[in-house]
Amino acid sequence: MLYEAYQAHRDAFAPIRILAQTVQGVLSQPWPLVAHHPMMRAAAAACEMVARAGMWHERPPFGIRSVTVGGRVLPVHEEVAACHPFCTLRHFRKDGITAVQPRVLVVAPLSGHFATLLRGTIETMLPDFDVYVTDWINARNVPMLYGKFDLDDHIALVLSYMRDLGGDLHVIAVCQPAVPVLAAVALLAAADDPAQPRSMTLMGGPIDTRVNPTAVNELATTRSPSWFEKNVIAAVPARYPGAFRRVYPGFLQLAGFMTMNLDRHVTAHVDLFNHLVRGDGESAAATRKFYDEYMSVMDLPADYYLETVWRVFQDHALPLGTFDWRGQRVEPAAIARTALLTVEGENDDICAVGQTAAAHDLLTGLKAGKKARHVQAEVGHYGVFNGRRWRTEIYPKVREFILAHG
Repeated sequence: MLYEAYQAHRDAFAPIRILAQTVQGVLSQPWPLVAHHPMMRAAAAACEMVARAGMWHERPPFGIRSVTVGGRVLPVHEEVAACHPFCTLRHFRKDGITAVQPRVLVVAPLSGHFATLLRGTIETMLPDFDVYVTDWINARNVPMLYGKFDLDDHIALVLSYMRDLGGDLHVIAVCQPAVPVLAAVALLAAADDPAQPRSMTLMGGPIDTRVNPTAVNELATTRSPSWFEKNVIAAVPARYPGAFRRVYPGFLQLAGFMTMNLDRHVTAHVDLFNHLVRGDGESAAATRKFYDEYMSVMDLPADYYLETVWRVFQDHALPLGTFDWRGQRVEPAAIARTALLTVEGENDDICAVGQTAAAHDLLTGLKAGKKARHVQAEVGHYGVFNGRRWRTEIYPKVREFILAHG
């Protein structure tokens, strides 16, 4: 009933949003004498705020059309490198590139947001690297005939992409996929597989959530698996391609994240209203851009979500050495060739400082010269992979690390 109740509320509110959007369009026209009157701007701003209320469930476009390399502006084309019912491996091909660039696989979080949340991450990397990204499919759009998708399936998919892209690969895991990426690299190392990547960068990922536990970690450990299954898992309504599939709805995850920093989000929307009233289009556009992405949500396969809660956040299987993949023990100590960089944010309230860096203690077979750690001051979770400090302070270290181990 959870998903049905949400959908009913969304359907009931839709006409109000459409009406507000229509009125806002009318009020924003360059009417003689009154177009710039404060009352007109305030009314138009109020209508826009109503029209923007709610969430979206369609993936926004990456929209990366060009990139500057060596002073030349090169066209960028999105290509599908591999297809899976739950994921598309997307390649950002640059036309006219003359030098061979290191190949990087960015494993996006399989969470309540689409991979386009990493648009800024990818844009920053494109001048220097040949970039691929895991573009996860909204689970509510995956028909039941494709079966389940769990944590082991996630690891298997990462393994297949690493093998397809070859051993000269560098892999970056942003947030949640730090665990499946580390597990996949460990499995390749144990098999002495030539597809072992040259480097692995883990950014804000929950390798060991016993370290400096956050509110997210505490919620995961104070509820039983049956509680999560009963209270946060829902069936997709019949109107969607994935009808009756069990999912963890994206709107629940977004609601939880927004509640953690409610005052910040309220302030941002009050500021947006004020920017619109004052006619500060640049500031309003920046806020719109962020929330257009932030409010676009996707559903997760229930099996994947529940297994992640159980194995990563409750059993701490990876740091305790009890993590298995399809009956095979995952041994991080087997990693001896793949260099490791961990990146954390000082103010990260989702994955606290130390949780990602715990990977260094697990990779006992890796020489110290192949390990590096960076803690970025004054950034939260999102700032680890996006924004000004990502571009000017974090990315240069990531780039240097990858090039040093290429």
